[in-house]
Amino acid sequence: MDLGQLTSQIVLMFVLMLIGVLINKLGFMHPQTSNDLTNILLYIVSPCLIIGAFERSYSPSRLKQLMLVVIGIVVFYIIEIIVAKFTFGRLSNINLQRITQYGSIYSNAGFMGIPLTSALFGNAGVFFAVASLAGFNVFSWTHGVSLFKNPKQTTDHWQNFREIIMNPNIIAIFLGLLIFLFSFHMPAPVDRVIHYVSSINTPLSMIVIGNSLGNIRISRQLIDWHLWLALFFRNLLFPILSIFVLQALGVSGVALYTTVLMAACPAAGLVVLFTLQAYGDTSPAVALMSLSTILSLATIPLVFALMMAL
Repeated sequence: MDLGQLTSQIVLMFVLMLIGVLINKLGFMHPQTSNDLTNILLYIVSPCLIIGAFERSYSPSRLKQLMLVVIGIVVFYIIEIIVAKFTFGRLSNINLQRITQYGSIYSNAGFMGIPLTSALFGNAGVFFAVASLAGFNVFSWTHGVSLFKNPKQTTDHWQNFREIIMNPNIIAIFLGLLIFLFSFHMPAPVDRVIHYVSSINTPLSMIVIGNSLGNIRISRQLIDWHLWLALFFRNLLFPILSIFVLQALGVSGVALYTTVLMAACPAAGLVVLFTLQAYGDTSPAVALMSLSTILSLATIPLVFALMMAL
């Protein structure tokens, strides 16, 4: 893994984000447009990218690495949940308690992780990145959602299960696994369509993220020290933890680089959405997500430098 290449790619992606900020300031993208593009990315472009990544010949060694990655993801999600609960679970401010726990645990795996992985490692990287994406969806829509529920409010487990199973990215992962296991090759016209649609994922994702950052207004009053601790957990501590867990399991090469990269991504944007749904103050959530995204320009290369040193 070339650290210089990683840094250059991250800088390039932040330039694309700056273009998104500029588009926002010029008023070229309205809120509804941003929402529509987000839906296109999540429900059409990303599934195409996933399916394309699985279109490769079956390999027992590749499947073994994928299974080890899945085990590693489950292990460090459990550790993250325990650490975050112990650290932030007793905060008197319930809104801040929820935001710091969710924001420290869950990374922007789909919206930033997949594009960055695709740009750096191509389909070989996306093949392993889908494990992180699946883990994010399963844990976020079960444990993550539960953080924002009122203790007296009953949880609709069937609804959560449907949210997971019917997610287009999860469906794409199941289809992709079948394609990989049976070494199925799609007809050339279909393959070209998937390739063309997938190619817009990275630039469009970064521009949409940049457009969202253009709306940020962060005041000093919002930067509670608990948010900074959550930032430290999300951008540095938990990604570093993932390195040790994966290496202990014997994960190496592209599988290791990809999974650590997904773990090192900034706080997930869903922290804002879930806070809204819980009728909480979104200001700390927006501050955490924004600062985490900006600081990831430095923290992602730092995490990788540590991994290379180990």
